[in-house]
Amino acid sequence: MPTSTAADTFVTLAADTNQALGIAQYAIDFLSDDPAKRGDPSAAVLERTNLFFTDAVICGLSALALKTNAPTILRNEALQYPVTDATHRLGKSVKRGATVFGSDVQVQPEKAILANGSAVREWDSNGTNFGYNPKLGNLAGEFGHNDFYGVCIAGAQMTERDGAYALKAMVCLDEIRGRLSEVFSLKTYKVDHVVHGAIGSAAVFGAMMGATAEQIESAIGMVVAHYIPFRAIRAGKQLSDSKGASAAISTEVAIMAVRRSMSGFMGPRDIFRNPEAIFRIFEGPGQMFEKVGTDNANTKDADASPFTLTLAQGGDDFAVMGMHFKLGLYEHQSAGALQAMLDLLEKAPHLLDDETGSKIKSIKITAYEPAFGIIGDPAKRNPTTRQSADHSMVYIVGTLLRKALTQQKAGWTELMLEPYDYSPQAIVNERTRSLMDKIEFFHGGKEYDDRYPDGIPTSVIIEDTDGTEFESGMVMYPGGHARNTEADLRGILAHKFNLLGKLAFEDPSPIVARFEDLGNKSIEDIASIHNFEIQTRDGYE
Repeated sequence: MPTSTAADTFVTLAADTNQALGIAQYAIDFLSDDPAKRGDPSAAVLERTNLFFTDAVICGLSALALKTNAPTILRNEALQYPVTDATHRLGKSVKRGATVFGSDVQVQPEKAILANGSAVREWDSNGTNFGYNPKLGNLAGEFGHNDFYGVCIAGAQMTERDGAYALKAMVCLDEIRGRLSEVFSLKTYKVDHVVHGAIGSAAVFGAMMGATAEQIESAIGMVVAHYIPFRAIRAGKQLSDSKGASAAISTEVAIMAVRRSMSGFMGPRDIFRNPEAIFRIFEGPGQMFEKVGTDNANTKDADASPFTLTLAQGGDDFAVMGMHFKLGLYEHQSAGALQAMLDLLEKAPHLLDDETGSKIKSIKITAYEPAFGIIGDPAKRNPTTRQSADHSMVYIVGTLLRKALTQQKAGWTELMLEPYDYSPQAIVNERTRSLMDKIEFFHGGKEYDDRYPDGIPTSVIIEDTDGTEFESGMVMYPGGHARNTEADLRGILAHKFNLLGKLAFEDPSPIVARFEDLGNKSIEDIASIHNFEIQTRDGYE
């Protein structure tokens, strides 16, 4: 990928400073027109962000095409909140509305963002990150997903800005949420990972709308003080719409908080150092700091946040460069197992000789925590909903193997998991269920745990009916992973865009082109970017 010649530059928000205000000022500066302040991400950063954006949108359009429940409900809800002469003003500035996928109707931005965010997340097939920055020693490993680009499109539509501005805002939002995921593990405290994205959304939307740093700080404070979602939405024997819509719902309230702050409402200040907000409650004050005027260089600042936050300002070293693509529909924790299966089936093609799978005696998968806990939950051995099936290691691998046996092929494009692999009919497929019975899933212990979140450490052993074992060895960087150098990422993603795009359009190419090359889209292009008709299909759910 091309890179800029500009040096990597950063903004550091120390733990003993008001980091909420610092994030707000960072977003304002990053998106400003002042060359001395504005962000300068490299061409490679912009290109990768645009690829994640396109991926997210195509996922969302296909979810709407199959009339999945939450995206359909929330899109219909958004269209009930059109911007009218009575509702389009915010303070003294006239603002436009934003649009939902497949419409040119301007609606209230929080509703457009809610609807579009729910759609892109529905399949759990868009980008992801694991909060890993060894350069700075920030290894919190919090999950995150590229669910929030709708914030930037809405902001650009409302302020009549072009695609280059929207794309830069996407980089900024990914940077804030990505770096927060490196320094604070929400999942450790059973808080849902979408909080980091909601904070980033409040900062970037506020900056795009012309909010002051203090107004954005207020909005971030409201998000953290009033709207903390717990991982209860991701627990239980079978998962619901709340799991897929979590990011969308948290972003909706983040946008509401910004608009409320810009109207004069004052939320809690300095929320990262607030002793009763989630950061200090769970981890207390920050590390040891050298305090001016003291003899003890290791004095702990009782009022500090638990972390220092470093945000990229220019160059190549942005958080988005460490984020990962999903090469189909599956929980990303299973990507190592999928890669191992593909590798083994290519090495031992005789395992596919009988499409019933009779050549395979057993499959043993070994992985790390949290993969084992999330997709190895015994309750997930018998999924009955799509949301549970795509979080079941045995179902995901069993389905991939069923497709391989049917097609007598192995490869990411040949066997790409798609929405119909999680339909009600697919979930009860007898052959898939019989293959699932051959799969055992093990926790690999410290040897595996220590290698996450650098990679997705997983190994697979397939034993055939002759008693011969075929071992994958440990897979660290499967296809789609930011540090994978072997997969044809562009080619596989092009296949994915076409596969999912055909669910919504007879020819998806023109629609994909709408979202690619975002940096060259005009103001008019952004205003009408969602103005197309989605072909819907009956009979999926």
